[in-house]
Amino acid sequence: MSLVLYLEPVGGIAGDMFLSAAVELGVEPRELERALSGLGLPAWRLELARAERHGIVGTHLDVVVELGEPEGAHRSLSEIRSLIEAAGSMPEKARERALRAFQLLGEAEAKVHGQPLEEVHFHEVGALDSIVDLCGAAVALELLGSPEVFSAPPPLGSGLVQSEHGPIPAPGPATLELLRGLPVRFEGTGELTTPTGAALLKAFAKVEPPPEMEVQRVGYGVGTFEFADRPNVLRATLGRKSGAQSALVVEANLDDCSPQLIGAVLEKLLEEGALDVYVLPATMKKSRPGHLLGAVVKVDRRDAVVRTLLSESTTLGVRMHRVDRAVLERGHQVVETPFGSVRVKVGRLGAEVMNAQPELEDCRALAKKAGVPLKRIISEAVAAYWKR
Repeated sequence: MSLVLYLEPVGGIAGDMFLSAAVELGVEPRELERALSGLGLPAWRLELARAERHGIVGTHLDVVVELGEPEGAHRSLSEIRSLIEAAGSMPEKARERALRAFQLLGEAEAKVHGQPLEEVHFHEVGALDSIVDLCGAAVALELLGSPEVFSAPPPLGSGLVQSEHGPIPAPGPATLELLRGLPVRFEGTGELTTPTGAALLKAFAKVEPPPEMEVQRVGYGVGTFEFADRPNVLRATLGRKSGAQSALVVEANLDDCSPQLIGAVLEKLLEEGALDVYVLPATMKKSRPGHLLGAVVKVDRRDAVVRTLLSESTTLGVRMHRVDRAVLERGHQVVETPFGSVRVKVGRLGAEVMNAQPELEDCRALAKKAGVPLKRIISEAVAAYWKR
């Protein structure tokens, strides 16, 4: 069962809050410092302390800069790229994650400031502590076992906050640009989601409900400020996927759609990421014969599937509801038959094999080549698998 990390930005999210929560989940601060030692930055260290917000106790983390970092240091995207690419102490996947996060930050800054990407200079985000925060978050995910990351919609805050350019609205323009296309909550006072927090969510997480999971560890990353209306904490829950997963069923009733068009819609829905599609006969209003067309879809593909149903079929509306799916872990094994190699799709519940079915296209190709019935190839492949 694969690992899942679920983030709940109760008081918002920032890079240091994520690192604090990761430490609570078991990441060793010394391992973070060791992995980031190759960044070529002036001397720095992590300083951790226990802290409480509204009765919730967690970890607060600061990146303490020793002598050598100029006040208000600025770095360009290319400079930060070079630092990360040269950091041989970081795992390769962590470097890729960090580069993606800073690329997204750079694109957002370029857009809001009307500059070419390579001319963007990061101000607060180019400072040493922000680089450590984002690169540290990428490393922490590796140290946690590279879980699939999900997050609740972050609260963005409101009002004015100080920046290098003077007072700006909260959320900051770059923060809001980074979160374009993701669900968010416009609530709270002050800057609840920082640019590093937004980049972390955009680059590393899916902002959607997590799958059903078995909770293993819970950590609280504590932010700097006290808020009257909420505890300033980021809760992080680490667990493993259980057998059930959440999905949506999207359906439409059709009484004026030709069979040829319905077939094309089904193919398009699968191309857009539907997990399964179906058509059932139905009796509609005025006793008309019709069809019920449905798709099972993950939450992150909902909008694409809904748009496809509305644009490709003749329906004027769709309905949807959440369902739980119990699914087997899936993988492939190749077996040898007298006619050639066939991939077999294997479904497991834990260590126990529950289903093993040959891939139809492999069997069809061999049947055509050998001039034998398809059912014989399928039988040979099933027998070969179970003999193993």
